[in-house]
Amino acid sequence: MGLDNPLHIAFLVVILLLVFGARRLPEIGRSLGGGMREFKDSISGESKQPAVTQAVQQPPVAQPQSQPVAQPVAQPQPVAQPQPVAQPPQPQPVASPAPAPPDESTFGR
Repeated sequence: MGLDNPLHIAFLVVILLLVFGARRLPEIGRSLGGGMREFKDSISGESKQPAVTQAVQQPPVAQPQSQPVAQPVAQPQPVAQPQPVAQPPQPQPVASPAPAPPDESTFGR
């Protein structure tokens, strides 16, 4: 049960469209293709970086140094201090009424 059935591929494409949307799919495809290309290049040892010998043939040209122009420093805006948050009132413990002393008339009989 692989992707050999065209119905499986169509189902997968519909799910990808629903999840990522039509705008993101080309971007995802380009990034996956670029990643696979970089992986293949790193495995095979090929690189697209210019050779070092080209840089040696052309001596660097000295650029005249210019003095940086002093920019006025912007004054920092004062930051408002946060106001303390009012704490909710704490409930006061309610004292339960003291139990009434036992009535002597009920025990003695």
